[in-house]
Amino acid sequence: MRALLVVNPAATTTSARTREVLTHALASDLKLEVAQTQYRGHARDLARQATEGGETDLVVALGGDGTVNEVVNGLLANGPDPESHPRLAVVPGGSTNVFARALGLPNDVVEATGALLDALRDGSERTIGLGLAAGTPGTEDEGVPERWFTFCAGFGFDAGVVGRVEQQRERGKRSTHALYVRQVVRQFLVEANRRRGILTLERPGGTEGPAERVEDLALAIVCNTAPWTYLGNRPIYPSPDASFDTALDLFALSKLSPPAVTRYATQLLTSTPDRGPHGKHALSLHDLTNFTLHSQVPLPFQMDGDHLGLRTSVTFTGVRRALRVIV
Repeated sequence: MRALLVVNPAATTTSARTREVLTHALASDLKLEVAQTQYRGHARDLARQATEGGETDLVVALGGDGTVNEVVNGLLANGPDPESHPRLAVVPGGSTNVFARALGLPNDVVEATGALLDALRDGSERTIGLGLAAGTPGTEDEGVPERWFTFCAGFGFDAGVVGRVEQQRERGKRSTHALYVRQVVRQFLVEANRRRGILTLERPGGTEGPAERVEDLALAIVCNTAPWTYLGNRPIYPSPDASFDTALDLFALSKLSPPAVTRYATQLLTSTPDRGPHGKHALSLHDLTNFTLHSQVPLPFQMDGDHLGLRTSVTFTGVRRALRVIV
């Protein structure tokens, strides 16, 4: 099998020696080409070239969720075609590795490499759904290019937290769970829309039911799978029913007052695959193919843990059976 290994040399949990050992292990079973990323977006460019070249059977992403997201966007740069596009494989090398863990892969790079080699020998793979976010026609963001995400997107509060973490990392801070917790608290203290939300959900009518409009949302999290993220080894489930086999799930809150945040944060921390947050200020929707989130003012937006700047409107599409993955 002809494979391209895309390596992020800045991956948080791998050393140069570890990456060398993993590369040799993969090369023993694959006709392997190795490429190291050199700039933001490079993994996307490498995966796109591999796809358009037509000679690569498999692209392996060695890095965190950001590297995986870039590789996926390169593989699907010209749209999904799981039968002809290269398969995707992941060796987790980041601090959280939500996508790899949601697929059931070990969170240790060496164990994950062994699991990948076993899956390749057994021919084990699955075709998963993905999320697609794009600028909304008729709004000031209509020219924003569409982009795929593998496990989540966030509009508002959680995206603000991601932006704060990225700022801290640029200043030399390590990406730790304690760092995320601190930034959650800081974002809450400066959040201007705690009492009354400024997000609006719009769903078109069709096979999923009548058209729907929900106003005054303060927070919106879009999930393509469960869990949404991990705090240490604890999985967090705002949308427990989200799955790679369905379209998208939405979890939203209409209030971020201290009592509401305390209640729903506790529910998130104790959430399980069978029960997520619930209550009069919570909105949970399952298996959505198409919907739009509008904001009255520009708000932070993130996809797969990557801060993408400010948006006023984002249209989401859940695309089933978009990509083949080795598991």
